[in-house]
Amino acid sequence: MDINDLMKQAQGMQQQMQQMQEAAAKSEVTGESGAGMVQVVMNGRHDVKKVTLDPSLLSEEKEFLEDLLAAAVNDAVRKVEEAQRKQMEKLTGGMQMPPGFQMPF
Repeated sequence: MDINDLMKQAQGMQQQMQQMQEAAAKSEVTGESGAGMVQVVMNGRHDVKKVTLDPSLLSEEKEFLEDLLAAAVNDAVRKVEEAQRKQMEKLTGGMQMPPGFQMPF
């Protein structure tokens, strides 16, 4: 394999990575807590798009609601990261990336 072939492969992978990042940014996941009583919709850039609270929670203590909201956001973040990890595996053909490696956003 000569250097030109390597350069073409690198460019192709870079284009695929960019397309994957664009698709990830547009994708949405829903994080939940309290058995679905709190839902947070987040996109692939970790922007929260929507928060839904079950009306029965409105009579609860402020601290309880804050804990449920934090848990739902954390659930959404984990789902975004898992989706990104799966996409990266597809791109790299299952090749393991170094620990701590994250897609550049």
